[in-house]
Amino acid sequence: MGITVNWSDLEIAFERNSPDQESFLDLENGDLLSIVEGEPDAAARRARVAGNPERYLRVDPASSREQYRWMERFVTSVAELALRERLLISIDGKGAFRRFKDVLLAFPAERERWFAYRSELLHFHIQTWLDHMKIEVANVPPWGHVEQPAELVEIPRAIPSGEAPGEILRRQARELLDEIPAAELPPALAFLEFLRDRGPSSLLGADIPERHRPSLDDDDEDGHDDDLEPALSAR
Repeated sequence: MGITVNWSDLEIAFERNSPDQESFLDLENGDLLSIVEGEPDAAARRARVAGNPERYLRVDPASSREQYRWMERFVTSVAELALRERLLISIDGKGAFRRFKDVLLAFPAERERWFAYRSELLHFHIQTWLDHMKIEVANVPPWGHVEQPAELVEIPRAIPSGEAPGEILRRQARELLDEIPAAELPPALAFLEFLRDRGPSSLLGADIPERHRPSLDDDDEDGHDDDLEPALSAR
């Protein structure tokens, strides 16, 4: 007959990708058991899972790399050129998820489109995992059955270029630094360090992040970007 799943908790468990937290689906009652390193009951919960390996199944959340690819694909589908360029810059480097969110706050229609797209991908990820694990459920999820999400249409750049917007800005910054007399470089470097440490709340477009693929814990201490989490079950 299957188990009655707590869909809200399962959804959060799949979305949350933190090295300090694990979630397990209780195959007897459909509840979620979370283990957070450092909390007083963490050892007891881990022992509970270890003592009942047939009852608790570890949830495999959508990886930060996969969620970054979702965001990347969405950005390439934004029709408004100026916004697409800003979003491309925002997702370049550490803190990408938070900067992406900050830019979208001023564009409610695109923000809603992002939530809808992200929700569909996350729900399909959950559905695929349940099928793969051969878990029968007794209650239908609030979002229903999800078909394979269609790829968003990538809108070509108006002016083809071999450089990403972030790379163009970095090149321009390096060119300016080359023109500054050495005696004036200390205050310039101090200002750049100020912008770096201030993070996404600093002057728009001034953040010059490290070049690497971000992880979700770039954006939130627990590896979860609360402001990007849509109220999925309420939609």
